[in-house]
Amino acid sequence: MKIAIYPGSFDPVTLGHLDIIRRSAAMFDKLIVAVLNNSAKKSLFSVEERVSMIEEVTRDIPNVEADSFDGLMVDYAAKVGATVVIRGLRAVTDFEYELQIAQTNRVENPDIDTVFLTTSLKYSYLSSTIVKEFASYGADIEKFVPEAIVPLVLSKYQVGQEK
Repeated sequence: MKIAIYPGSFDPVTLGHLDIIRRSAAMFDKLIVAVLNNSAKKSLFSVEERVSMIEEVTRDIPNVEADSFDGLMVDYAAKVGATVVIRGLRAVTDFEYELQIAQTNRVENPDIDTVFLTTSLKYSYLSSTIVKEFASYGADIEKFVPEAIVPLVLSKYQVGQEK
């Protein structure tokens, strides 16, 4: 069985992420969307909330599961039996950074390959940071995140505005 992981923060999961998930799932027997628990980064959603969001929006994709991990991604990949890491690329600047990480991961664990998928053009501008920025000003984010995620994101900002 060919297992791939798609690691990231997914804070929140966007339509761009979902596009990469769907395309990756079609290529591998099993795809694990792995939420990084990065304590150095202040997240809008807890790790558990992000895993739950991914489970919700991938419910219709039978070979996808959501999980979380701490530490090095290559260690997590080895633990779950993944031999491929999926990374999405939006621009040339993404490639430079991702190539460096992929090469470092390959030195650390030569059994792990990285597959780069270019984002669909309609999501090439999209990031979780943009979603949070727009949501913080009460803007419509329905074009950016799956329908089920919209109220979850907006609720985080409505709570902050009521104080």
